[in-house]
Amino acid sequence: MKNQPSNSESIGSSASSAPADDQASSVHTSVGGLRAVMRPRHLIMMSLGSAIGAGLFVGSGAGIAAAGPAVLVSYAIAGLIVIAVMRMLGEMVAADPNPGAFSYYVGKALGPSAAFAVGWLWWITLCLVVAAEATAAAQIMAGVVPLFPQWGYALAFMVLFTWINLWGVRSFGEFEFWFSFIKVAFVFLFLALGVAFLLGWTPADSPGLTHITETSFMPNGMGGIAAGLLVVVFAFGGIEIVAVAAAETAEPQRSVRSATRTILWRILLFYMGSVSIMVLALPWDDPSLLESPFVAVLNRAGLPVLAAIIGMIIVAALLSSLNANVYGASRMFYSLAQRGMAPRGMGGVNERAVPSLGVWMSVAFGFVAVLLNYFWAEEVLGLLLNIVGSTLIVTWSSAIIAHLVLRTRAEKAGEQLPLTMWLFPYLSWATLVGLVGIIVLGFTVPDVRTQLLLTFGLFGALLVVGVITTRRDAQRA
Repeated sequence: MKNQPSNSESIGSSASSAPADDQASSVHTSVGGLRAVMRPRHLIMMSLGSAIGAGLFVGSGAGIAAAGPAVLVSYAIAGLIVIAVMRMLGEMVAADPNPGAFSYYVGKALGPSAAFAVGWLWWITLCLVVAAEATAAAQIMAGVVPLFPQWGYALAFMVLFTWINLWGVRSFGEFEFWFSFIKVAFVFLFLALGVAFLLGWTPADSPGLTHITETSFMPNGMGGIAAGLLVVVFAFGGIEIVAVAAAETAEPQRSVRSATRTILWRILLFYMGSVSIMVLALPWDDPSLLESPFVAVLNRAGLPVLAAIIGMIIVAALLSSLNANVYGASRMFYSLAQRGMAPRGMGGVNERAVPSLGVWMSVAFGFVAVLLNYFWAEEVLGLLLNIVGSTLIVTWSSAIIAHLVLRTRAEKAGEQLPLTMWLFPYLSWATLVGLVGIIVLGFTVPDVRTQLLLTFGLFGALLVVGVITTRRDAQRA
């Protein structure tokens, strides 16, 4: 295993201590490795769509149930954290694009054992998420269009998106572009119809502002806001995929800059806008919001036909996420292999410049989940989601720490970065403190505490393996 770059490196410096490291850090232009064939529009639309997933379509109802109208405060806090994390990732990506993304940057900042643990933790999580998303999409399809059993739909989805990812990065980018376009278009339509309903322009009578003026804004107090925060922060998981995809995008600096600069209005519009419509359209404790908030609002507005379509939109959102996560997992595996943290023989690419072995490794558990769906259809989804737990907390925290270290080095070295974090280092530290606060809150909730302990336990085990492995390879060198 090859050591990571030395701790004297700054954020903008590539891993030039050895030819292999140099290749790993510049694969976005390497003819023999990955190719920068995704277009800027793919990355920008991906950054739009990554903020719209099952967390918004389904999870927003759970946040409202926990906090009432004050869930908007929970979303605002979580949104600010996400905006700051993405800006920090954008700074590192613009300076040095790499498919290993946060794992690669953690390695530059903290050493190879930390890079090993972060990279493998994220890869394992994405493999589980791929299986969970195939299962969730199959559940909905089997209920809406019962032509095939749940396991049959799950198998079809896994085959389709394995093929898309093997065909080439441009085909992945194009599919993800249109999936994201469908999600963005629907949210815009929902916002327009929600406003029309509140103004009395739909078949149903408008409730006006009664659902917030005639009830407490914080029916469950500050505890409700805290509980809502624990629900909604996980809704933003997946946006970090943009940092991985930048390595195969033409003009990565300009594309990343555009993607990170627009994240503020995306979160305000998509999340804050949609949830505002929900809490205005229905009482916060309406059970239909907990079940399916978008459907509940459209039914209340007297638009049942559109409400019936939402199931297919949710399927599109899940499949979009499945597609992106197969891509992200395969590139992380490729990066780990390139850096000697996975078998180097599995770090090659095929004639389409796709890390095909990485793709197959990343979808393997998804196909195992097809069998699980055949035998235990009802239990599979809940089990997978519990295993996934709170990995994004570790991912985001490690990215922030890497940014703090690398940005400090860059400033000491007098480097000019193409994109910089606002109010450094104060906002970076404030974001890290915010994540620590969420962890502390999580330990007060039994289910979240279990997920946190499982995630931290797995991370600790991977860190020990990383220390042993990197030390052994250093002794051999």
